Amino acid sequence: MGYQSIFRAKLFAGQTIIITGGGSGIGRCTAHELASLGAHVALVGRKLEKLQAVQAEIVEDGGSASCHVADIREEPLVVDVIEAVLRERGRIDALVNNAGGQYRTPMKTISTKGFEAVVRSNLTGGFIFMREVFNRWMEQHGGAIVNVIADIWHGWPDYAHSGAARGGMLTLTETAACEWAASGVRVNCVAPSGIASSGFDTYTPEAKAKILEFPPSVPLQRYGTEAEISSAIVYLLSPAASYITGSCLRVDGGTPNFRPSTWKLQPSRNNAPFEGFHRAVQPDLLKHGL
Repeated sequence: MGYQSIFRAKLFAGQTIIITGGGSGIGRCTAHELASLGAHVALVGRKLEKLQAVQAEIVEDGGSASCHVADIREEPLVVDVIEAVLRERGRIDALVNNAGGQYRTPMKTISTKGFEAVVRSNLTGGFIFMREVFNRWMEQHGGAIVNVIADIWHGWPDYAHSGAARGGMLTLTETAACEWAASGVRVNCVAPSGIASSGFDTYTPEAKAKILEFPPSVPLQRYGTEAEISSAIVYLLSPAASYITGSCLRVDGGTPNFRPSTWKLQPSRNNAPFEGFHRAVQPDLLKHGL
């Protein structure tokens, strides 16, 4: 059984799509779905072995993928990736800016170096990729960009560095959507909240404890799945979204809408997770706890 996408077969046939952070989590899932729909996916990440593992999965499932090792924070490496994709494929139809990460710490303890490192991972690197893809291909040929941010609404305590970077990516998206519309380039965001993925296992024990406390604060009372984020990304890349640009699609179970001072959440019924990713693996944190 392959990927169970809700989108029609061969929707992206003949297209080449770059996915940063393609070696794990949401990036891996999105790569699988797009490949299942006919796209060639150019996987970008810092660790070749992780990219090769995803590439092997996609090829085994009948799809097409290539590996490109780069730290998105380093401009020359980003340029090298884009030029390699253009040499090998002759086109870049879309970019999924998914790479990034953060660590949990109070704002007062964040060093300037730590703040700048997180901003460079979650904002500057995405900007470099957007600019270079636009200048080197999309300005003349059009395309679509989806930037993956986060649930940053009303601030993000204990993640001030990442919240600032993701907020910057949102306004960068809105700006690019206007400036690049004349070239037929659409630019949108997807903003996930608590998504059950391998990223859960990378946090400290203290941060993991907070993750386990998350579902009761969500109106839909659960974590999201990687496939639920991937389907939002795929929709925004698809022809059905051809009149959508400069927008942000929240995929968060209604988390920012909960007001504990005025509303008591009730157990949620009749809402089953979408489990389209046939190779999804539950994070160890949710299987075994702390």
